[in-house]
This record gives sequence, structure tokens and C-alpha cells, in this order.
Amino acid sequence: MMDQVTEEVEEVKKDFQETYAQTVKHIETIQGYGTNSRIVNPGEAEKKDSLPRLNGLAQDGLNLLQSLQFNLDLLAPQLLVADDVEKAQSLAHSWEKQIQSLRVSLRNANLQAKANMKKTAQQERELLLGGGEESTTRRRNLQTKAGMTSAAESITESLRRTRQLMVQEVERSASTIMTFEESTGVLKKAESEYKGHRSLLSRTRGLLSTMQRQDVLDRVILVTGFLLFSLAVLYVVSKRVGVLKLQRQVIAAVKAGMAGQQEEIVVPLAANVVPVRQNVVPELNVPFEQPMHDEL
Repeated sequence: MMDQVTEEVEEVKKDFQETYAQTVKHIETIQGYGTNSRIVNPGEAEKKDSLPRLNGLAQDGLNLLQSLQFNLDLLAPQLLVADDVEKAQSLAHSWEKQIQSLRVSLRNANLQAKANMKKTAQQERELLLGGGEESTTRRRNLQTKAGMTSAAESITESLRRTRQLMVQEVERSASTIMTFEESTGVLKKAESEYKGHRSLLSRTRGLLSTMQRQDVLDRVILVTGFLLFSLAVLYVVSKRVGVLKLQRQVIAAVKAGMAGQQEEIVVPLAANVVPVRQNVVPELNVPFEQPMHDEL
């Protein structure tokens, strides 16, 4: 049973052989390119592969071969048997020489293709410029084909421009639709924000109305309280002034009674004379200078 490194080496060998065969085929095709004339053999002219495409395929094959040779060079030291290591390294060295040989062959094939095209062009020129009915027919056919080719190229270019315009219009329409969608989203967001602000304004208006009513009620309460307070003050002041006035009157009366002399009134009766005092209030021995206490 082979190990993983040996399997990879065998896979690299297989890929190198297939790629080498394809690259050799492309180089041979390049070498025979340009030998078929559009006038002499119009059915056998190159229709599928052009010379640049064939060169690109050949270059890709050479690059792949170079990569496979590099992989084999890396895998060779990892083999378990020393003999296998030596064989793999020798094979990698031979692959390097084969790749160099293919590069030289590709260069020579391109030179040969250019010579073939030059030779074929010369033959076509001679056939077109020569005399005879056959040359005239060939020139007409070539002109017809050239006209058809030119018309086809013109139609193709027109279709290409039309397609480009259609692509631009589709992109513009897509951009417009995206702009409309963004505008719709912005409008929906603005509508939701407006609804939120409208509810907030409604609540604020209600709060303002409540505050106004509360302000009027507070003013009424303040005015009513101030009036009640004023009436209470007036009542207290009036009461206080009346009490003081009464107190002064009582004090004045008491002082007047103490200062006056008591007069006795004699009332004659039948045989006896009874002395009657004018003031029935008992005499109070209170010094004049002693102050009176206000009992109120």
C-alpha cells in the first residue's frame, strides 16, 4: 500500500503527461496556422481558434507544467525510499529540460505561423490581382463576404450599444427604485415621529389646560384667603379698640367717683329727720394715687 506522498507523486506524474500532450498539440496547431487561404480553401479556413488564443493555451500549458515540476521537486525529498527520492529528482530534472524544449518549439512555431500567413497572403494577392473570370469571381465573392462581414460587424456593434444602453437604463431604474424605497422609508419614519409628536402635543395641551385651571383656582383661593384674613384683622382690631375705649371709660368713671365728695341728702319726715346719703355706694378707702387694675 502506497503512502500519501507516493500517491501525490503519481498524481503529479499523470497530470504532467496529460498537460504535456495537450501543450504539444497546441504548438503543432500554431506551427500549421495560416496555411489555409480564405480564397483557395474557404471551407478550411480557421474559424474556431485564432493565433493569440492558441498562444494563450500553449502558455497556460507551459505554466502548468512548470508548476507540476516544482511540486515534484518538493515532494521528492519526502519519499520514504532513497531510490524513489533519487528517481523523482531525476524525473523533475528531465521535466525541466522538456519544458525548456517546449518553449523553444513554441517560439519556432510562432515564426512558422507568421511565415505561413505571409505566404498565404501573397498567394491571395496574386489570385485577386490576376486576370481571368476565375479571379473576378473570387474578388466578387470576397467583396460580398467582406460586405456581409462588415454589415454583421455593424449590426453586432449596434446591438452591443443597444445592450449597453439597456443595461445602463436598467441600472438607472434600479437606482431610482432604491431611491424611492429609501424615500418611502424616510416618509414612514417621519409619519411615525409626527404621530408621536402629535400625541405628545395633545398631552402637553391637556397639561397646560390643567395648569391654567389650577392657576385660576389658586388665584381664587389666594384672593379669598386674603379677604378672610383682612376681615379677621379688622374684626380683631375693632374689638381691641372697643375694649380699650371701654376700659378707659371705666377707669375715668372710677376716678371721678373717688374724687367727688359724698353729699348727704336730708329728707324731712313727720317728726324725725333721717340723714340720707346721696351716693349709696359704700365708701372705699382707696388711696387716690393707687393704680387700678384692668380686669378685662
